[in-house]
Amino acid sequence: MAVLPEGTPCWADAMVRDLDSTRAFYGAVLGWTFGESASEFGNYTTAYSDGKAVAAVVPPMPGGEEPQPAWCLYFASPDAAATAERIRANGGEVLMGPMPVGDFGTMVVAKDPGGVAFGVWQAGSHEGFEKQGAPGAYTWAEVLTREPGKADAFFPAVFPFTTKRMDTDEVDYKIFHVDDRPVLGRMRIGPGELPPEAPSYVSVFFAVQDCDGAVRKVTEHGGQLFFGPMDSPYGRFAAVGDPQGAAFGIIDLGAASGDVPALADA
Repeated sequence: MAVLPEGTPCWADAMVRDLDSTRAFYGAVLGWTFGESASEFGNYTTAYSDGKAVAAVVPPMPGGEEPQPAWCLYFASPDAAATAERIRANGGEVLMGPMPVGDFGTMVVAKDPGGVAFGVWQAGSHEGFEKQGAPGAYTWAEVLTREPGKADAFFPAVFPFTTKRMDTDEVDYKIFHVDDRPVLGRMRIGPGELPPEAPSYVSVFFAVQDCDGAVRKVTEHGGQLFFGPMDSPYGRFAAVGDPQGAAFGIIDLGAASGDVPALADA
């Protein structure tokens, strides 16, 4: 049995080039502390907020092509092998796995037909986030894609998602639900909104107590501000990047402003 309902975001990790500078950056920006690097698992290093596991960072595998540092969001699955088959059957690409990770669980890394990378996690002893929706922890994620039609067809075919659309002409935004609970956004990237070389990706959001203050810490510690800070009905948020180029979002959930847009059937 899956620990979480299938398709629920359950973990996030970042592949980075330099663990020491990464720990210093996220410690300053999000208040994270870090456990010991697990050498038997490629120096995989768990991050903690208030003593609870919230994410992890890991260097690239030695000898391989060094990828662009990036965050990866994992979705819960009761059977990673079956999920991998659905990924392939619906036009996606399995990049890694299904691969057992000790007794922690089984992982898959894949891309949707539009090139959006994501992970699948079949839990063993590691069930996923120990803290969510509070400062220092994961709170939301969005598929930012140049090919929204492919994402809209793919993700509900792979996971048991139902889909709603934001009832507005201002933005092309849909929300995937599991058991009527919103779990993932999908936003269309318009022309010129990202550099041509930047891939479509999943933006992982971490909660902060003060978005503007967190942005200052990002830039003071060598990161980048891509967008914002901006007010929204869900909180004040910004899109940022760490010093190695891994993009992520930060949001102050206590600074919501305006009315939440209505949702309509997709």
